[in-house]
Amino acid sequence: MRALIAGGAGFIGSNFVRRVVDGTFKNIDSIVVLDKLTYAGSLENFTPKVLNEIEFVQGDICDVDIVQKSSKRCDVIINFAAESHVDRSIQSSSEFVKTNVLGTDSLLQASLQNHIRTFVQVSTDEVYGSISNGSWDEDEPLLPNSSYSATKASADLVARSYFKTHGVDVRITRCSNNYGPYQYPEKVIPLFITNLLQEKQIPIYGDGGNVRDWLHVDDHCMGIYKALESGHPGEIYNIGGGRELRNIELARIILEMFGKDESFIDWVPDRLGHDLRYSVNFQKARDSIGYSPQIPFETGIKEVVDWYRESSNWWKPRKKLN
Repeated sequence: MRALIAGGAGFIGSNFVRRVVDGTFKNIDSIVVLDKLTYAGSLENFTPKVLNEIEFVQGDICDVDIVQKSSKRCDVIINFAAESHVDRSIQSSSEFVKTNVLGTDSLLQASLQNHIRTFVQVSTDEVYGSISNGSWDEDEPLLPNSSYSATKASADLVARSYFKTHGVDVRITRCSNNYGPYQYPEKVIPLFITNLLQEKQIPIYGDGGNVRDWLHVDDHCMGIYKALESGHPGEIYNIGGGRELRNIELARIILEMFGKDESFIDWVPDRLGHDLRYSVNFQKARDSIGYSPQIPFETGIKEVVDWYRESSNWWKPRKKLN
């Protein structure tokens, strides 16, 4: 199976590519990585061995010609490409609309014209909005509250339309909050870790009561692969981690790992439109495609802290760009 991995040099996409190359995802035997290499995507996310095993194309998923050429002879497309930082979408949403909506449509057009067997749209639990109690299943209405989540919800609907109208085998995955190595330090967990490594305070919005479900990137990528291998056309699969934490609880866990107390917290005004809680029910993914998270949060967060301790050459240049 030959796969086009759109956004394959970013945090989640590069992890998926590395798992293909190391033999974890056995049924994909060749990869084309298409990535614009914005601030969050980098070839430094790959070892020389990985780069030797893939075909890399630098380009924008909104460029129809590049997408068409890159997807020829491919059997599947997995779309990781996205503008994904909520704070940036609040400041300016135009790039989010362009990449997340128009870029997804460009990839879907190529899927239709090049007779791609399966298209996997990698989405987010944020498309559901905010939930005070319980958990969303895949039939919940989409009620996004940020420009980022609104563009991801739009992309999901465009993808669904290609399945309904053209019969393209589209499968959508919606994940909870990811963490892991190679995550750009604007995101909360690597931001906390790298700030503490520099003896800086960690910022927490509002009262720290916002709740997120944490999912290791390895588990997420396995869920995507299982959706590709065992999923069904037109279906949506929630991919959760099963570890909900309030932001203040997350901060305390990481502070304790560094031997720091709460004097290292910088309380900042709450973000505009800040969703209180995300929580997905991923029973469908358990039953239908055999997905379940394998990495306990306590194990995963320790490994991630160790990775950032040992990878200052990777994250320090990126911190200077923030």
